[in-house]
Amino acid sequence: MMKGKVAFVSGGSGAVGSAIVRVMAREGCRVAFSYRNGADRAAELQTELTAAGAEVRGWPLDVLDRKASVDLAATVEAEFGPVDVLVNNAGMAQVLPFAMIEEQDWDEMMDVNVKGMFLVTKAFARGMIRHKRGSIVNLGSLAGMRMLEVPVHYATAKSAVVGFTISLARELGRYAIRVNAVVPGMLTKGVSVNVPVKQQEEYKRHCALSRIGEPEEVAELVTFLASDRASYLNGQAIFVDGGI
Repeated sequence: MMKGKVAFVSGGSGAVGSAIVRVMAREGCRVAFSYRNGADRAAELQTELTAAGAEVRGWPLDVLDRKASVDLAATVEAEFGPVDVLVNNAGMAQVLPFAMIEEQDWDEMMDVNVKGMFLVTKAFARGMIRHKRGSIVNLGSLAGMRMLEVPVHYATAKSAVVGFTISLARELGRYAIRVNAVVPGMLTKGVSVNVPVKQQEEYKRHCALSRIGEPEEVAELVTFLASDRASYLNGQAIFVDGGI
């Protein structure tokens, strides 16, 4: 499904990010990914997929470092070729009630989840505009789209992902670049592991499938949206939540 394409996945060493890297590599894509923490996990992922015959490589990146993002975009294009796909997956979560959120907590949440997405997109979109093709997939969260018991600053940051997606899809459509968002519900790995068991059980009671999702189920949709099979899907926020 992705044969001949080059993708860049930010936050590729985490639970969802590594699942996306694996599925894209399985589908024949050459995949570059970044990581901030988890250098050991990144090295293991690269070794695993390279041994399986895939072209995969990870680089350290702070998504708030504008110059580093621009330099990495140039490096990936030089080593892998023009980037066809960008997946904005890097992010952070923090479990705090509203009364305990400090200004520093708020700023960090917005910086990593929103500003980081903006800087990485700007760095990689330049090549897509130049080549007049591409697909961008942004990772949102059900926390920013439903009335759930979640941290306010996290929900606010993730809702911004959808606004960013819709507006950018309109602007970049003239260059044959599609922009979509994937909105996962609760997952067995990643940020959801910090959710109390009581809230996990409540989620399952309200979920039509009566279960929590897997990172691989998110990765399958991200890969489909990035591929040419989704050539007329643009400006969408697609939920992967089991039916909430």
